[in-house]
Amino acid sequence: MEQRTEQQVKAKETKRVVQRNKTLPLQEKLLYLFTVAICVVVAGLIIWRYAQIYEMNANIRSIEQQIAKLEAENSILKQKVDALSEPHRMLEKAKELGFVTPEPDQVKTNKNKAAADSNGQAASKSTETKTASGVKKTKDQP
Repeated sequence: MEQRTEQQVKAKETKRVVQRNKTLPLQEKLLYLFTVAICVVVAGLIIWRYAQIYEMNANIRSIEQQIAKLEAENSILKQKVDALSEPHRMLEKAKELGFVTPEPDQVKTNKNKAAADSNGQAASKSTETKTASGVKKTKDQP
């Protein structure tokens, strides 16, 4: 009986050999960490630039919509100005306000009209100035 118990004990004493994988050296770990950090920074910059481009495009679209609205409003206002500036309408409005067309004997003619016109031209010439480039500019022109 003694022999059987010894054989059983021997079977239990088998040793297992565990092989450990070699760990990475510290320099290699730092190199991988640095590479991953660079990739994250570059990806972040690219995403940030795309976000800026998207925001600018959204601003451009909103400004274009505002321009379209203002152009439509301007065309409507131009039509109103044209409608209000018609001579026929102005005559009707003048009549509503009590204006009448003058009779021929109510109109005074100025005999010195030609002299007044030449004085007016002389006055307008006095407002002209010469610039450094030699171009004449009047008060009306910038």
